[in-house]
Amino acid sequence: MTTTERVTDAAADAAIEDDEVDALTIGRRIRQLRTERGMTLDDLATAVDRAPSQLSMIENGRREAKLTMLQAIARALGTTLDALLEAEPLDERSSMEIKLERAMRGQTFQALGIPPFRVGKSVPTEALSAMLALQGEIERLNDERAATPEEARRANVELRGLMRTQDNYFPELEEQARRILGAVDHPGGPLTQRTASDIAAHLGFTLHYVSDLPQTTRSVADIKNGRLYLSSRLAAKGDPRTAVLQALSSRMLGHREPRSYAEFLRQRVETNYLTGALLIPEAHAVPFLQDAKADRAISIEDLRDAYSVSYETAAHRFTNLATVHLGIPVHFLKVHESGTITKAYENDDVNFPTDRLGSIEGQMCCRRWTSRVVFDEEDHFNPYYQYTDTGNGTYWCTARVELSSEGAHSVSVGVRFDDTRWFLGRDTHNRGVSKHSVEVCCRRAPADLEAAWRGNSWPNVRTPRTLLATLPTGAFPGVDTTDVYEFLEAHAPR
Repeated sequence: MTTTERVTDAAADAAIEDDEVDALTIGRRIRQLRTERGMTLDDLATAVDRAPSQLSMIENGRREAKLTMLQAIARALGTTLDALLEAEPLDERSSMEIKLERAMRGQTFQALGIPPFRVGKSVPTEALSAMLALQGEIERLNDERAATPEEARRANVELRGLMRTQDNYFPELEEQARRILGAVDHPGGPLTQRTASDIAAHLGFTLHYVSDLPQTTRSVADIKNGRLYLSSRLAAKGDPRTAVLQALSSRMLGHREPRSYAEFLRQRVETNYLTGALLIPEAHAVPFLQDAKADRAISIEDLRDAYSVSYETAAHRFTNLATVHLGIPVHFLKVHESGTITKAYENDDVNFPTDRLGSIEGQMCCRRWTSRVVFDEEDHFNPYYQYTDTGNGTYWCTARVELSSEGAHSVSVGVRFDDTRWFLGRDTHNRGVSKHSVEVCCRRAPADLEAAWRGNSWPNVRTPRTLLATLPTGAFPGVDTTDVYEFLEAHAPR
């Protein structure tokens, strides 16, 4: 299923839910007006020339009445059609009945095997309140069900498989970027900060830079008041365009609150993809890259500089366009200075280390691979290039080291030996040999060192907390929702 289909299905689901609420609300309003007028169900059925059972289904929201039927009911009740379709809420009891009947049709009741029942007048209001409270708590616990590291790795593997199948190119997201850029009359080329603000305004948001943004968030969108809050510290030292576009991408894509870690992960990938497509528009970037290929001078640095983005953004965007538009399979790695792989993508058959689930992320990158060797380079101004011989061929990579709050990371892009002819840096003399699919390559110490020190050493492991604990809970893992809600309450316009 494509991203567009998922978004369309989400919109359709929301529309169906709205229809159910309308039918229930209209039915309850008919019952309320009928009761106020002292009419029985038989009286109303006779007045509109319909069977009582049919009227009962309409009042219970199980059948959507046609417009002509609603007009007849309105006349019989001595009111207007507008009164039946009134958007104002019903009395508290009727509103609770509607919420409970809607809940009984939902997944929570069905998963528990609780059959729907008629909510009659004999059911105490306190009982309705208790059932609704229990149903809400069950849904909250389901939302906050933590994903184990194993579940997270499975989700990562599945998502990376989808990206590989599509050569990391998603045409529906490219089309979404084109529509947004067209709506703000973007002429092409680098996206300015003003254009990012225009996109926010086009989507109905004003930008507010604050010093007290919740620590667990990068931004907070107040959807009700059309306000987007970002950190004032980021505006001073980072790329404000990226922060704005990442915050708005979920709104452009119609994302709903994620119901699983896999959905949360997919939404993050879609958000980052759309942000890259806005910063480096396909219609402008593809001719740029095609010209570079014709000149045998493709360079991630040139792509970075042409669009004034980070090296990582340029590298990511190159993987989106390289195979589909240039015919070049590629791989991408982001490696922490500790040697841990944090992001990975490949469709060029490079053989990265994996765990038993097939996950690359979290594995140790080979010490002889470009992504690790680059940390030892003193020259951080120029890109580092290296050919690496592996068990399934020779690969060439270009890599850089970037600093972040979590330490230094290397970002590298690589291709098979035959495709090196299209890139700057192909004349490098740097060579390496990596057998990282074989344990003795670098994941085991050399035999002489192991013989000398195994049994004579005991390292105190600096274990990442995620290896010992489940992932953060919540629909948005790691986000303190209390902080977010208190922040929004404090900043909301009065």
